[in-house]
Amino acid sequence: MQTLAVVMEKPEQLALRCLDLVDATADDIVVDVAWSGISTGTERLLWSGRMPAFPGFGYPLVPGYESVGTIVAAGPQSGHAIGEAVFVPGSRGFRDARGLFGGAARRLVVAGHRAVRLTSHEPDATLLALAATAVHAINRPGAGLPDLIVGHGVLGRLLARATIALGGAPVVWERNPERRAGAMGYTVLDPDADARRDYPSIYDVSGDETLIDSLIARLKPGGELVLAGFYERPIRFDFPPAFMREARLRIAAEWQPDDLALTQRLIDGGHLSLDGLITHTEPASNAEAAYRTAFGDARCLKMILDWRDHS
Repeated sequence: MQTLAVVMEKPEQLALRCLDLVDATADDIVVDVAWSGISTGTERLLWSGRMPAFPGFGYPLVPGYESVGTIVAAGPQSGHAIGEAVFVPGSRGFRDARGLFGGAARRLVVAGHRAVRLTSHEPDATLLALAATAVHAINRPGAGLPDLIVGHGVLGRLLARATIALGGAPVVWERNPERRAGAMGYTVLDPDADARRDYPSIYDVSGDETLIDSLIARLKPGGELVLAGFYERPIRFDFPPAFMREARLRIAAEWQPDDLALTQRLIDGGHLSLDGLITHTEPASNAEAAYRTAFGDARCLKMILDWRDHS
């Protein structure tokens, strides 16, 4: 089998290419993708060439880990059936490109256990992984719900919505006035308009490592700073203020199956909404322009690619 895929040949060089797929096994499913999302966190680093080195990284690569589509073939041991709508958090099923994260393609070969059943394959379902990332940050033993969230992009909004769904009442900081609109049950402030310096729990999703000292200064004694974004440069902070507050620092990593299950329960129960977060859609044939818009236009909260007219 072959597929049309987004391929990052090298930093800031992207093309649509026809790639060979690996043979599906009895444990695999084959998915025809309808929609795939563009991540402005990890994929921006892949695009710019600033992604820190880690095992499996290299070019050419197929990006993307937010794909929604329909199963067109299912192995007898995959646990799925033809015709199911599924969310796929990426794929490594390409012969001549790295699958990192491998979801931006028209057709995917994926291990059945990695696919998540959906009731429909509406475009909002591409946000499932990002919502689970937000839930993961607060779904940890002993974790306090965010009192302050730094950043009002898609992840910040999902984190605020999940916090409210779980009984919290967060404040959100956002410096860009174009990003302050769209709050659902919480307050969005410019940091300079907030004099509070006793937040018990601060969650930073900005990815800006230069903010650490200023955020520690806003903690109450014994408070916790959670780094829930992705930081490309080393994290440094001034020790004495953190020492005086006996501050705690936690790093939130990748979502786990229990986070995804909780996310689905919150969505299915009407407690967590994905509405209003996808602001831009482009056909996959316009992928290069779509990536540039996603990374360069502050008005673009979430860009998704539409694969339905491509074979």
